[in-house]
Amino acid sequence: MSRKIYYIERVAAIIAAAILIQTLYFKFTGHPESVRIFSDLGIEPYGRIGLGVIELITALMILIPRIAAHGGLLGSGIMLGAIASHFFILGIEVNNDKGMLLVMAIITFICCLIVLFSRKDQIGSFIRRDR
Repeated sequence: MSRKIYYIERVAAIIAAAILIQTLYFKFTGHPESVRIFSDLGIEPYGRIGLGVIELITALMILIPRIAAHGGLLGSGIMLGAIASHFFILGIEVNNDKGMLLVMAIITFICCLIVLFSRKDQIGSFIRRDR
């Protein structure tokens, strides 16, 4: 990986991790907005807390270069689910946020994809280590 790609990937990892970690406060404290979103999805409270734990693990994985690709893969999947939830269940605007939650999910999704594709060689090498 070239130095330029490395720095782009690390910035993307930091942005994705920061967004994922920032939302944990709302999930873990039972903030009314978060409770409403997960109630609308029909997975309150276990989905809210469980997803918070998974997002925390994902953020940590993205920041550790050796397993960052796996964090990028996990984060991409989580954010794809969040984006789909906005389009099909919640709507683009949630609680008069002017679409900011959706925008943050899209930014995180793109950053996770950058991490994943910058380190895609890690995915295969992780699987082959067991042999």
